This record gives sequence, C-alpha cells and structure tokens, in this order.
Amino acid sequence: MIMTNKKWAVKRITVNLAAQEAEKLEQYCLRTGRPATDVIRELIRGLSVAEDTKEGNR
Repeated sequence: MIMTNKKWAVKRITVNLAAQEAEKLEQYCLRTGRPATDVIRELIRGLSVAEDTKEGNR
C-alpha cells in the first residue's frame, strides 16, 4: 500500500505575469535570497478565505 502525504501533494499551475510583475518578483527573490515558489506559497497562505463557502450562503 502506498501512502501519499497530503502535505506534499503537488498541483502544478502556470501564472502569466506582466513584465513589471515578473521583474518585481525576481528582484524580491534576489534581495531576499528566496526562490519564487516559496514567496508565492507564502503569499497564498496569507490569503483569507471565508469559512463557509456553501453555494447558498453567498
């Protein structure tokens, strides 16, 4: 039996950035020494999401 650790389950996405956005991300990563993937994950984790997202409660 193979167990999958959900913490490391991967979903690959592609993000199209404007040149200025890509440059800003690249400069931030160079300044902080962090990879873009880590920066983007941190930003996503900081997003607030409504606790109840059921269709009828919008």
